Amino acid sequence: MIQQIKNNINQLDYYWLTHSHVPISLIDSVNFFTEVTKERLVLADIEIEKGKIKQIVPSNSVKINHDYAIDLQQQIVLPCFIDLHTHLDKGHIWERSPNLEGTFEVALDTAIADGKKYWQAQDVLRRMDFSLKCAYAHGTKAIRTHLDSYDEQADISLKVFQDLQQQWQDKITLQAVSLVTIDYYQTEQGSNLAGKIEEVGGILGGVAYLNPDLDSQLDHLFTIAKARNLDLDLHTDENGDVESIGLQKIAAAAIRNNFTGKILCGHCCSLAVQPPEIVNKTLALVKEAGIAVVSLPMCNLYLQDRQTENYLTPTWRGVTRVHELKQQGIPVAFASDNTRDPFYGFGDLDMLEVLEQAVRIAHLDIPYSNWIDSFTKIPGEIMGLKDSGIIAEDIPADLIIFPGRYFSELLSRSQHDRIVLRNGKPIDTTLPDYSELDDLVFNIR
Repeated sequence: MIQQIKNNINQLDYYWLTHSHVPISLIDSVNFFTEVTKERLVLADIEIEKGKIKQIVPSNSVKINHDYAIDLQQQIVLPCFIDLHTHLDKGHIWERSPNLEGTFEVALDTAIADGKKYWQAQDVLRRMDFSLKCAYAHGTKAIRTHLDSYDEQADISLKVFQDLQQQWQDKITLQAVSLVTIDYYQTEQGSNLAGKIEEVGGILGGVAYLNPDLDSQLDHLFTIAKARNLDLDLHTDENGDVESIGLQKIAAAAIRNNFTGKILCGHCCSLAVQPPEIVNKTLALVKEAGIAVVSLPMCNLYLQDRQTENYLTPTWRGVTRVHELKQQGIPVAFASDNTRDPFYGFGDLDMLEVLEQAVRIAHLDIPYSNWIDSFTKIPGEIMGLKDSGIIAEDIPADLIIFPGRYFSELLSRSQHDRIVLRNGKPIDTTLPDYSELDDLVFNIR
């Protein structure tokens, strides 16, 4: 059936996708829909003409010429995914630099050592390009990537990023975030880095480790961001330490500095192990500061609470308090994070996998509500992408048609045969072969 649908679409510049199951929260014109399933899906007909969505209406509500109707028989249709937090520069180095202890500390040391030894332009470019091929084939249309940016590595990786941004501009929208510890911005090199990020239209980023000088470091960071009109994207509390209140301090700093740009905080793991009084205070400050949070469920499950001594079983999932954040009206997104590197030995930049794992890890299924927004619409809004992550009239028909008809089916069986539409036409979803990177990860030894 999937192949027949693809063949039919390829033959037409004008067609309807009829009887498709679409999450109602992702539809622009929701007032037209009255029948909604318990999974918050509606049965819709989508009209596509010359690569754009012309209209979306309840199924069987308008007369459609049979010659232009492609009956999906309730298969789920989603907008293409938005991956808000990745590390493309680290991707696919596991084979040459594995993390054999599985801890955060060893991951950090191993990645730094790999970077010092191998991260010249061609190495970084080929691995990042490989990751983009994977993401594109899976149905992702926008990616924000953190780039390790200390000293000369910033020049290497930012140049590679700009080259790839140009090469992929018609397929994937790319955003760059600098990655250093935030005290680095108090140095001359850090100030220069902020200028380079401004030049590439990027986001000022860093890791906010808890330390006695954190408040002053944050004030300095906000001053730089305001002066250069840059948004912020910070790694925050990526640990299970109950005393780690970096998120709270970032929010307080944003408020006292009257910061009006966008702020995204990633991980925020320690929030899950803190007592209610700390959680409530933090959430109130985060909401007041207008901060959004991105959870990285796969990497956090992999690293957090790993107890290598005596190989003890982990007792918590690593994910932050996504339900409590959402209940307070704080934007919550989910993303891939690391891919086949010392921080996470798996992954393929497939946002469907992130959705599958997040549903299981964070109990997003009861109810499904509008959690799907956190993989499409919300990250699109955070990245400032007007026509991404939604299904609306007069925007490109960038859609994914899945074999699954309900979330129960979508998240239970492989959807490797999904159809990815870009501008209304199916793309080649063949994944790149790992052997393309063999000379980087094996022959270098």
